[in-house]
Amino acid sequence: MVQTNRLGRTAVTVTPLGFGGGPLGGLFAPVDHDVAMAALAAAWAGGIRYFDTSPHYGIGQSERLVGEFLRQRPRDAYTLSTKVGRVLVPQDPAGRMDDVGFHVPATHRRVWDFTRDGIRRSVEDSLTRMGVDRFDVLLLHDAEEHFEDALRDGYPALAELRDEGVVGAIGAGMYDTALQTRLVRETDIDVMIQSGRSTLLDHTAFDGLLPECQRREVSVIAASIFNSGLSATPRPLADAHYDYEPAPPEMVTRTHRIADVCEAHGVTVPQAAMKFPLRHPAVVGILVGMRSAEEARDDIAMFDMDVPEPLWADLRAEGLVSV
Repeated sequence: MVQTNRLGRTAVTVTPLGFGGGPLGGLFAPVDHDVAMAALAAAWAGGIRYFDTSPHYGIGQSERLVGEFLRQRPRDAYTLSTKVGRVLVPQDPAGRMDDVGFHVPATHRRVWDFTRDGIRRSVEDSLTRMGVDRFDVLLLHDAEEHFEDALRDGYPALAELRDEGVVGAIGAGMYDTALQTRLVRETDIDVMIQSGRSTLLDHTAFDGLLPECQRREVSVIAASIFNSGLSATPRPLADAHYDYEPAPPEMVTRTHRIADVCEAHGVTVPQAAMKFPLRHPAVVGILVGMRSAEEARDDIAMFDMDVPEPLWADLRAEGLVSV
């Protein structure tokens, strides 16, 4: 039986390891169709039943690929989330490529829109792109720069869809923990995807956001758990990135120190990075981007390995983690 955890007080469940759809949008490198299908198939074979995507990822490419794969599976056998806040408007690419990190032709432009009509349009567009009949989870995406709009208009629009039974759970996918905490306090969301601040290298979310989520029964899913790659390898690579920028020397040094402790316990840094967010009871799962079948199988194997409890005590003793 596949293990699942419930989101908040809803009936929606997710597997503790979820498939992050960002790489299938061509994030940082082009994506081959067959390679993408193989990655999804390997994830499914390994027991993953939670898939997350967004219109933003490759201006629809990730949604199309994930949808193509999931349409061949029983709809009740998986949990699917996508995001709102950007409407995709067609345009002539005129030979141009997307300019925000995705290796796809610029066939659409993104327009910020957290209005009720904009969100409903975004959901309908996503359903069409994916060829599915419903989403289990809908999330306000990257609302930091338009937070008041998202709070005033976007959240009520999602709550309305939840009340109508169109979606089972609602929430947000963001990185700013202060704004996330405010959203948790001022709304009745079910789930928060926390990006990059509930990780082995950055514990910011553990101080305020995660305890608040626990108090209000809001489930948390940790994303960007490798902070753009610095903790994705047993030792930092020469060109390692941290939060989408070249890794600062002090972070590289700190990661090497973490690796020293991990190796003493027979654990790799990415194994520890996968398990660290789940140490907080509010966190019910993690999302990991998987670009190929090999990556998917490796990630599943790492996630399935046990991390000895004394590792965390030794990391705390060295001042490398705070929890």
